[in-house]
This record gives sequence, structure tokens and C-alpha cells, in this order.
Amino acid sequence: MNEHDQKNIKRFQELAERARQSAVYTYSTFHSPETAGLAYDVAQEREIAMWGGTENSERVLVRFGDPEEIAYEEPFPLRVLYVRPKQEKFADRLTHRDFLGAILNLGIERDVIGDIIVTEHSAYFFALEEMADYICSGLERVRHTAVKCSISEEVPADCLPKLREENVTVASPRLDAIIAKLYHLSRGEAKKLFDSEKITVNGKLCKNPETVLKENSRVSVRGYGKLEYRGEEHTTKKGKTGITIWRYV
Repeated sequence: MNEHDQKNIKRFQELAERARQSAVYTYSTFHSPETAGLAYDVAQEREIAMWGGTENSERVLVRFGDPEEIAYEEPFPLRVLYVRPKQEKFADRLTHRDFLGAILNLGIERDVIGDIIVTEHSAYFFALEEMADYICSGLERVRHTAVKCSISEEVPADCLPKLREENVTVASPRLDAIIAKLYHLSRGEAKKLFDSEKITVNGKLCKNPETVLKENSRVSVRGYGKLEYRGEEHTTKKGKTGITIWRYV
């Protein structure tokens, strides 16, 4: 385990212990799926919840606290921010990298910011609640484009990734076989993705190629995409398995 992971595990341990002792929810900053999955090394699954602003967010906050013990619910401490050109006709065509660079140039750390959803000239992004006003007041330019940043209630549905249903036949219901089929890889290439820790299932790092998914499991394959496994549909005469998945497009 590298130094960065050790540091995150130590922080997760502190948050988990504080939640247990104080009977309140505690929250991390934003983490990638791989780092967020380290939370399961320090707490039980019932004590962990993750949310990044949408159902398919890549970067998430990790919440510690057992809802049965704490006996109440509360929203995650994040806000949706909307940044748009002051004069769209003079705006550059801006990329994810442009928006992220402008935000970080305000002197804040990457873990303050969640996913950035880019439209043609504008972007929605998620930030820690405590930093939202600071970002809104300071973000005035992205590259050469003058912009205005404000707090939004939500990301419009038409800006979010869409799900497409697919029915596919795989040699085995194992996760490595599903990934190989969907992304046109050999089983050996699929296995390397597990070895290089690029696969998460329901936010938890998955290192076992033989994993058999439960219905409605969410799978992220870094560098390839995300999907939801809906379940087995049938078995062919040749012993192959027909499955249904929803793929993010």
C-alpha cells in the first residue's frame, strides 16, 4: 500500500471512530472510486454511504455512521455550482481541463471538488458546501472567457449521462467475462484491470476476476466506462449466459 492510501485510511479511521463515539455522521472530502473503496477497510458496510451529487457520480464523499445507531438522516454537505460565460458569443469552447484548472487556480485542493459536467460552453460541478460561496465569488475567468459562477439547485437531467439497456451473451457470469465481452478484451486483458485496481463494484475496489455480480450492482472500469448489472436472463443451449446491463453513454 502506498503512502497516499495509508494517509487516506488513517483519515477514514478517524472519521469512523468519531462517528461511533459521537453518534453523528462524519464526512470525508471528495475521493475517486478506488480511494473511496478504502473506507471498507476500516468500517462495516452498514456504517458507510457514498454520494457525489448524482446516482452515477465518479468522485464521491464518504459518510461514516450507522443510520440505525444515529437514528436520523441528513443531506450530504455538497452543493451544485453552475459556471457560464458572461457573453456566450465571445466564449471559448471550454473543456473539463479548462474548468478544473480555473477552479484549482483559486488556491483550493482537488478534493474539494467532485465531478465536473461540461456542456457546450458551460459546466455544472459539485463542491464541498463550505467552499461554495468562496468559489462563486472568486471564479471569474476560465482561460480567456469571463464567466459567472452561481449555486444551482440541481444538474438538469438532459446534462447527465444516459443509460442504454443492452442484452449480451457471455461465456460465464463472472465479472472478468462480462468486462471482456463489453469492452472487446481478452480474458487476460480483463484480468490485468483487476490487478491494476481499476475496477470497483458499488464503490468498493474489486480485485477478484471471479466475482459474480448481484442484481443492480454498479460497476466502474476506469478508462472504459460504467455499467449497471441487471441480472441473468437465460442460458443458451451451448451453456452461455444471457445477461442484461445498463451502460452509461
